[in-house]
Amino acid sequence: MILRNRDFALYWCGVVLSQIGTRGTVAANFYQVYQLTGSVVHTGLVGAAQAVALLVLSPLGGALADRLDRRRLLQAAQAVALLVAAALSWLTLTGRAEAWHVVVSVVLTTAAATFDQPARQALIPALVPKHRIGEAIALLNPSRELAVLAGPLLAGVLISVAGPGLMYVVDAVTYAVLVGVLALLRLPAPAPAAERRSILGSIADGAGYIARRPLIYHLMLLDLSATVFSAYRVLLPALALDVLQVGATGYGVLSGAPSAGALIATYAIVRTVRSSRRQGRVLLAATLCYGVSAMLLAHSPVFPLAVLAALLLGAFDAMATTIRHAAVQIDTPDEIRGRVTAFYQMSSRGGPAIGDVVVGAVAGVIGPVAALTVGGLGPVLVAGWAWLRGGVVRSYTGMAEAER
Repeated sequence: MILRNRDFALYWCGVVLSQIGTRGTVAANFYQVYQLTGSVVHTGLVGAAQAVALLVLSPLGGALADRLDRRRLLQAAQAVALLVAAALSWLTLTGRAEAWHVVVSVVLTTAAATFDQPARQALIPALVPKHRIGEAIALLNPSRELAVLAGPLLAGVLISVAGPGLMYVVDAVTYAVLVGVLALLRLPAPAPAAERRSILGSIADGAGYIARRPLIYHLMLLDLSATVFSAYRVLLPALALDVLQVGATGYGVLSGAPSAGALIATYAIVRTVRSSRRQGRVLLAATLCYGVSAMLLAHSPVFPLAVLAALLLGAFDAMATTIRHAAVQIDTPDEIRGRVTAFYQMSSRGGPAIGDVVVGAVAGVIGPVAALTVGGLGPVLVAGWAWLRGGVVRSYTGMAEAER
């Protein structure tokens, strides 16, 4: 069992705790902006803030992850996010917070995360043997869903008790814990860079590698089809408060349900990543079902059915995400891993942020139910086209292909 590895176990615990705070804060951000403005369009600005920071800074974060001590880079990013969370908690608890304060905090936190995420992924090969990288990623993705489940549920409880400010305090504490955990890891000394190309040259090398790997860029396109068109999270406040009328606690349950679905599906996900030779077909089927589940969520007339739809969303999303992430990490050499991971996060994390803007704007015109219905068709059509067309995604066989 990979959790018997002392350093990976420490890292896993620290990352999960930090993710609980981060995901809870994201849910609190959406809730607070909607509470302050009453507008789904304004709520979508949270996603716009994330998209701007991700798309502008991700390539730079990847280049630095391949040049600098990845542990120190992670600690610095976490410290910046800690200060932002502390400042927003003070503004909120003192009654001074406005919607633009929340949006600015999202920009700064996401900017820190653009340096954090590539280093976080690229650090894994230093923690586990090469032949266990796929297993580590297969465990980290469901573990992330544990945090995504606990975070929104915690946010819903804390918001109902004392408002969003208390959630931001907890977030700051979790950042501090991860900074300490990183200091305890026993890591080999970072290898010196093979060459000292310019930052722009290093970024270009990462983009060039992806351009030569059809599997990676096709996975990025498939990811974007789901996250941009079916960005459901920006609509959850409106669905919970206005359509289903279940309040802050119900919003927390609905926000956490996708992660519960991912955890329920964990066994099937890990089994698929370890042994299935039909991972490409599983990925396309999961993407198609994700779109169908989004449409089911949009048309759920009662809260229990909405929670069921959200559970299915999480299960299918986790299956597709784990296969995509493992494929990218296995297909990438360590010396360029940070840059490739950075470009990949522009789709995996930038896609949902862009989707929040697009779907939020559409919902402002036609309403949240119609917007999510139309959006659910996106991944259905793209996955169906990829299945009929064939190619590198449908024929992908996972670890069996990597071993060959």
